[in-house]
Amino acid sequence: MAHADTSVAERDLDALAKEIEQTREELARTIDTIADRVNPANVARRAMTRARYEAAQIDPMVAGISAAVLVVGVAALVIWRRRR
Repeated sequence: MAHADTSVAERDLDALAKEIEQTREELARTIDTIADRVNPANVARRAMTRARYEAAQIDPMVAGISAAVLVVGVAALVIWRRRR
């Protein structure tokens, strides 16, 4: 009977070792994912991608009107400053 207990214990140890190795691999992947998410270059790249996407969603008519208002505002400011 002692031989059977040893065999069961060895299998339990093997299963435990396998489980520990799988947990280590999962933890390593999780750490790599977190490191990738907080990497400054990746954060900047994602921000630029998001800004480009949002800029592409702007209606061209609204963008044109906004640009025209900006130009008129700058021109008015220049004229006002020269008259002072």
